[in-house]
Amino acid sequence: MTAGETLSVYLQDQATDFLRSLRLHRESSTDAHGAEESLAAARALRRASRRIGATLHTFRPLLDPDWTESLRPELSWLSGTLAREHAYAARLERLLGALHRLSTPPPTPAPLPTPSAPPLRGGGFPAPAAPAAAGAVGRRSAGRWGSPRPSEAESGGGWTQPPAEGADAPRSRQGALPAQAPGSGPAKKPTGPLAVGAAKAAALLERQLTLARTRAHSAALQAFGSSRFHAVADNVAVLASEVPLHPTPDADLKPLAATAEQHLAEAVAVLPLIRAGHPYNAEALVHGLAADTAPEAQDAPWLQVRSLLRLHRYAQEVLLGEAPLDPRILQAGQALDLHREAADAAAAAAAAARTPRIAPATAYALGVLHADQRHEVEAARFAFQRAWLREAVTAP
Repeated sequence: MTAGETLSVYLQDQATDFLRSLRLHRESSTDAHGAEESLAAARALRRASRRIGATLHTFRPLLDPDWTESLRPELSWLSGTLAREHAYAARLERLLGALHRLSTPPPTPAPLPTPSAPPLRGGGFPAPAAPAAAGAVGRRSAGRWGSPRPSEAESGGGWTQPPAEGADAPRSRQGALPAQAPGSGPAKKPTGPLAVGAAKAAALLERQLTLARTRAHSAALQAFGSSRFHAVADNVAVLASEVPLHPTPDADLKPLAATAEQHLAEAVAVLPLIRAGHPYNAEALVHGLAADTAPEAQDAPWLQVRSLLRLHRYAQEVLLGEAPLDPRILQAGQALDLHREAADAAAAAAAAARTPRIAPATAYALGVLHADQRHEVEAARFAFQRAWLREAVTAP
């Protein structure tokens, strides 16, 4: 196929996906199952909008310039409007999970029972030791494994009678089952100043982000009923039937895709990849935890690389068709997606900490949460650095 035909096939496929997702979104009901279908349709709409807009941007010399410049901003507006509700929900889930992980200590290993003496050669068992020797053995065992629990001392070393079911389970010499496997002790209750403020911090974050998600949902519903959205849908419907190509005699897709890849390489060259190659980057964390706007300024180049990487990936989809993409590009994109999610979550924790008249324990928990998300930012940069340098080394 020629360049125009290849581009037309890709754009028509994406426009068809857009219209199909729009139909599913309109036909979704209001119950729980219909809400899930509506969210899936909105994600598919956002996916098709991103790909159409990126293709119009990368290959705009091959398309009608007036039509392209009028449709591309509208697709960007639609994609951003539909993405906010999902972003707020994912951010709240991420922050609440991190708070639970930070405020709950790991379970303590259960003390192991003292191993029994081996049987004698004659089939019997050795005679019991003297009480003093037994006390010394008990003290040595307690010093090594920790003091025995009262239940273990009362039940003879932590062994209990087996339940009625489970006859095939492994039993001890006396026919009993262990009360608890070693290393799976009960989880400790949250204690300390972080646990005190974690509950209030979670309630504050849930209240703020749920309100933001509700507003984003209302904005999405208003967008679906606006004349602006209907104009976008009409243009995409026209695109599904006929792509307005610009008559260019020597049109080629590869130079335009190479230009997108060059812009990506130039943006990556600005990133501090050597500093990001350290998994625990204290220098970057100092800037990330500063009180000024240093984190936002530091994250901006990485977010720009994320946008350019998407343009490069969608351009490769146009060129390769149904062929699979390079997995290293996908790994780098996933790392930058995690980078943006962690950076936005850290910004949400910092914004919640600036709420007036909050308790010191709540502010402390939000500060710990902010630092944890900035650590996640550095981990995502480390993952991107490894994926990108591996791609640069192995690329022909």
